[in-house]
Amino acid sequence: MGVWSRLKESLTKTRQGLVEKVEELTLKRRVIDEELYEELEEILIQADVGVDTALELVQNLKKEVKKRQVKEATALKSLLKEQILIMLDQTGAKDVSPLQGGGPPTVIVVVGVNGVGKTTTIGKLAYYYKEKGQRVLLAAADTFRAAAIDQLEIWGQKVGVNVIKHQEGSDPAAVAFDALNAARSRRADVVIIDTAGRLHTKKNLMDELKKINRVLGLNLPGAPHEVLLVLDGTSGQNAISQARLFSEATGVTGIVLTKLDGTAKGGVIIGVKKTLSIPVKFIGLGEQLTDLRPFNAAEFVEALFGD
Repeated sequence: MGVWSRLKESLTKTRQGLVEKVEELTLKRRVIDEELYEELEEILIQADVGVDTALELVQNLKKEVKKRQVKEATALKSLLKEQILIMLDQTGAKDVSPLQGGGPPTVIVVVGVNGVGKTTTIGKLAYYYKEKGQRVLLAAADTFRAAAIDQLEIWGQKVGVNVIKHQEGSDPAAVAFDALNAARSRRADVVIIDTAGRLHTKKNLMDELKKINRVLGLNLPGAPHEVLLVLDGTSGQNAISQARLFSEATGVTGIVLTKLDGTAKGGVIIGVKKTLSIPVKFIGLGEQLTDLRPFNAAEFVEALFGD
């Protein structure tokens, strides 16, 4: 199955919960009135776009309807599609930092709560870069759980990349420091650092993530070049609260939204981008190594609307 078909298939549940309901509404209502707009807001909120984002989308829609003198309700679907694309516009943010090409390694720190698919995402990210001809090194800086270290090692073996690790309970920042030094000595292009994800409300976890970033920055000015937050697409609005907390603590530069193939809550991607102004850089569409794809707003919207 091609990338386009895979994306379209993965968004089936979200399309059913959003686009098809909009189609049903506009066919039923026919005339554009305030009641139609209210029902449209409800559909957007139920698709986990978020209340504020849903209200803004409908307000923008009203302006376009007035500006273009649109009379038929059936025209609203294409107008909504335009407005969603504007909100998701990712100009200049379709990929993680350009690789250095013989210079210092690109350092990517990956954060997120347990259970969102963080370590699996790291494995797929390593595969993505390796397939682009890059030398990749992984760092097991989630030292609170032996299982996390083991899981990352399994992914390293599966993808064919080395993993830098310490014993369980070691200082995570020390693991990150050693991984960066190892990357330099081995002339690696990319270092991807796994981190702990227990309880995003705990201050000590956020302090630890800040320390990792500080240590990396002292060892290599400008590092980390990316802080990617992994969010579970099935968690809906909870994903936005997670994104806000991690962003405040660690300066998140991009979102990886996983499990889009199993949820009707894919609308959260719009809410995250609009609410926090953090670009979505990768999306997870399934279990295969190739199912982690760079996010492209235009492709996503086309697939969502089933065109």
